[in-house]
Amino acid sequence: MNTVKVKSIIDSSKTYEYVDDGNPKKGGVKDVYFSPDRKYVVAFFREPLDFNQKDRIKRIVSLYLGNIKKGNSSDYFLDEIFRWPYDAVELNGKTGVIVPIYNSKFFFKKGYKSNELIKGGEKVGKWFTTPSFRDNQYPLSLDKTELGDWLSYFQIAINISRGVKKMHQMGLAHSDLSYNNVLVDPVTKSAAIIDIDGLVVPGLFPPEVIGTADFIAPEVLKTKHLKLQDSNRILPNQKTDLHALAILIYMYLLRRHPLRGGKIWDLESEKDEILSMGEKAVFVEHPTDEINRVKVDHLKKWNLFWGDPSKIPYTVTGPYLSELFKKAFIDGLHNPLLRPIANEWETALLKTVDLIQPCSNVNCDEKWYVFDNTSKPKCPFCGTPHKGTLPVVDLYYKFKDNVWKPENHRLMVYHNQYLFKWHVSKKVIRNESLTALDKKPVGYFTFYQNKWVLINQSLPNMKDLTEDKAIPVNTMVELTDGKKIMLSDEEGGRLMYITLTNK
Repeated sequence: MNTVKVKSIIDSSKTYEYVDDGNPKKGGVKDVYFSPDRKYVVAFFREPLDFNQKDRIKRIVSLYLGNIKKGNSSDYFLDEIFRWPYDAVELNGKTGVIVPIYNSKFFFKKGYKSNELIKGGEKVGKWFTTPSFRDNQYPLSLDKTELGDWLSYFQIAINISRGVKKMHQMGLAHSDLSYNNVLVDPVTKSAAIIDIDGLVVPGLFPPEVIGTADFIAPEVLKTKHLKLQDSNRILPNQKTDLHALAILIYMYLLRRHPLRGGKIWDLESEKDEILSMGEKAVFVEHPTDEINRVKVDHLKKWNLFWGDPSKIPYTVTGPYLSELFKKAFIDGLHNPLLRPIANEWETALLKTVDLIQPCSNVNCDEKWYVFDNTSKPKCPFCGTPHKGTLPVVDLYYKFKDNVWKPENHRLMVYHNQYLFKWHVSKKVIRNESLTALDKKPVGYFTFYQNKWVLINQSLPNMKDLTEDKAIPVNTMVELTDGKKIMLSDEEGGRLMYITLTNK
């Protein structure tokens, strides 16, 4: 075992060390060695890089990294969302990148329920998109402590959407976004995008790969047979990232693939794959075209409750996400310009989190579900009906004096649910740039003496418009059917209209 020193090709005054025991960790195209203090890894490309490839790497570790550092919320992106390479080295004609080590939360604490085979292994996203790994009858199911609950996957999807949004704002495309290149931890609700050294810069650096099966956009597969130089050949770009992003979100929330249904287009498996994911791709839950429905007998093997869209249709994700799934897998499947952008996914996910209700069944694996706008709501996963009354808050914003407009934004109330600044005013945008102060709750809802109430923690102008009286800080107001509560009287401030359901 020897320690090897290497020099930066960006700044010759910088050196790095790695431990070579002759047995590096092998990735798809790189060999990975750990630094002695395990703070970073040195990942060498197995094949020598050409001038263009080296230039791409140099820009990624200097120019693009610098752009993130100079931009908003750089700590959030560099500590939480990306494992961004920060230097490049060379040894014996081979180029390597210096990448910060993955956070310890992205390694399995226990792994499988029945043995320790994958303990300490990386939590690549693939583990959490497959129903069998959470099915107790399956010998290799994951330990329950590793799985989180349904709400965990919303935050994971929000983080991935923000990462894609950031790359696209910088004019970059990931080109190989898949569950292999995203690490997730459902316990802390975290996600990190990895393998960033293959970034595509349109017009400057073409993609090196066409992507990972399951995530390659139909137009890329459809034109795969054409020569690289052919102008009709479609290579990975920002629009193909958006196809992969939609599939990732669908798979994390529904644990099945949106295009892998029962239709076989060709008996030769390779041809069938190119057709079913390429020019013949059809959404398994297409409302009018049933050709690719999931065949339930395929699912019996592991009793895959999640794999059956007739039991858990995509509409369980609520109105905002259902709309985007339709845009991604019906309108935009073969028309890349119609695909939802990352920012639309982030907004829809955040609005959906406001519709989420806790399930009252303590044994429910998922623990949360999206309110389905019916008068008798129940958990779609375990079937438990909601107990007791349920206040629904519709938000209106102040358009001008005494004119309030509906916002198509709703907040579901549950015991000890918080109210935040982004609910109070249109001017506070819920994104990665929120300050610690913006993240502090300004009020909370609670069930007190058989009544639903809202406690005002810090809003100076809260007012009960129905009763025409102020609600001072540290006092509470009862939530009754038809009640109007003004949260702020400033421009962009909001009003809550209460409907009491499930009476």
